[in-house]
Amino acid sequence: MLPVLYSYRRCPYAMRARMALKLVGIEVEIREISLRAKPAHLLEISPKATVPVLVLPEGKVIDESIEIMLFALKQHSLQANIHEPSRPALECLSPVALILENDNSFKQALDAYKYPERYKTLTQQQHRAQGEVFLQKLEGLLSKNTYLLEAMPGLADMAVFPFVRQFAAVDAAWFAAAPYPKLRAWLTGWVESDLFKSVMTKNPTYVG
Repeated sequence: MLPVLYSYRRCPYAMRARMALKLVGIEVEIREISLRAKPAHLLEISPKATVPVLVLPEGKVIDESIEIMLFALKQHSLQANIHEPSRPALECLSPVALILENDNSFKQALDAYKYPERYKTLTQQQHRAQGEVFLQKLEGLLSKNTYLLEAMPGLADMAVFPFVRQFAAVDAAWFAAAPYPKLRAWLTGWVESDLFKSVMTKNPTYVG
């Protein structure tokens, strides 16, 4: 039996989980869900009913994207970048801290920027400016390294990339002219990578 991954193709959390699993060659049965009609089994094993959810053959359920990534990468060379960067701590931001900032304040700004009609306390441009705080941090990191924290891609790159991709797509013309050349090059590299393309193939909606 293969592990089962409940997923939604366009969800950034599911994207990063699929990328980590694919990177290390863990084959899974992908069950593409409909957000409007979630499978009963998904609701049974994970009451929060958000993707991704990984079900291992022995029945263990992992329903947080970062935990799925860590599960996949634990035997991979990227493990070295998860908690202890090679440079001294004072010179390098923790991957975990960067991911938490992405998943909290940046994700909130991204949602408001993408759906300004739902967040009317500020204008769309003001929401974008809030998100740019994180973009500026990433640009600064990429001015020192090819990837966010090291010369090689790490957990933080794979975890953050899908969200920056969404932010850039809200107004592609603005992002193309924005003062983030290093970030644009980094983003393009991930978007055009064989790894990303391989996890973005369409799967039929699971109805079981």
